[in-house]
Amino acid sequence: MGDYIISCCSTADLTEEHFRSRDISYICFHYELDGVQYADDLGKSMPFEEFYKKMTQGADTKTSQVNSEEFREYFEAFLKEGRDVLHLCLSSGISGVINSALAAKQELEELYPDRKIYVVDSLGASSGYGLLMDKLADLRDDGMGIDELYAWTEKNKRRLNHWFFSTDLTFYIKGGRVSRASGFIGGVLGICPLLNMDNLGRLIPRFKIRTKRKVIQAIVEKMEEYADGGLDYSGKCYISQSACREDARAVADMIEERFPKLNGKVEINYVGTTIGSHTGPGTVALFFWGRERTE
Repeated sequence: MGDYIISCCSTADLTEEHFRSRDISYICFHYELDGVQYADDLGKSMPFEEFYKKMTQGADTKTSQVNSEEFREYFEAFLKEGRDVLHLCLSSGISGVINSALAAKQELEELYPDRKIYVVDSLGASSGYGLLMDKLADLRDDGMGIDELYAWTEKNKRRLNHWFFSTDLTFYIKGGRVSRASGFIGGVLGICPLLNMDNLGRLIPRFKIRTKRKVIQAIVEKMEEYADGGLDYSGKCYISQSACREDARAVADMIEERFPKLNGKVEINYVGTTIGSHTGPGTVALFFWGRERTE
């Protein structure tokens, strides 16, 4: 057993098998579907296909973050084992969960003065946040200590690029991210907005692109533009998708063809139930290491 653990929220949207194989711990967000509460537990309580089907049929969704008491109980289990904790939270640009984690950290540091608890704002979401966690697992396995790993994370987390598009604006309109007028016009014209995550971890619309075919090409072109080494990119690449695997596969196929030095195949995951409650079906998100986000 190592002397520290790396940890995240379930909103890193990797599979349970992936988390287990990389020895990454996680704590679950919560959501409601038509008034019934569930844990965002990587699709165990409700399969993702069923979740998105219910959303398409008009189910109401609400989400709630991990509270400070949950974090305290979660962190303390590791501290009692004599292990330090490096925990990365879902981006503060879309959630206030880091405040709960920091409150638990402050309380526990008084009870366990010989232990270390680092809480980091990942400035990331979904499998981009997951790709960051995967890199931390690599560095930990290579022997990096918790202090050095914490410093590395703070220095490099903005290098994790997030680009995504949606072919269904229904839930973006419902959540107020897209106005009803813009959503109506976009639907008529077949516009698929291309967005990214900025340096503050906020989701920012960047381009309005007509047709699915063109937006798929555009998102791959953004990877060519921003990835480390351009077409010589040799890192890993993850995709998250919400009930639109064919679109995600089309992006992955194009990337695997254009980036011959890619580290393995593109890994495709689901957008989990917390983030998916706000995006709805039809979202494809692309994640890779590249140019630091500055705006």
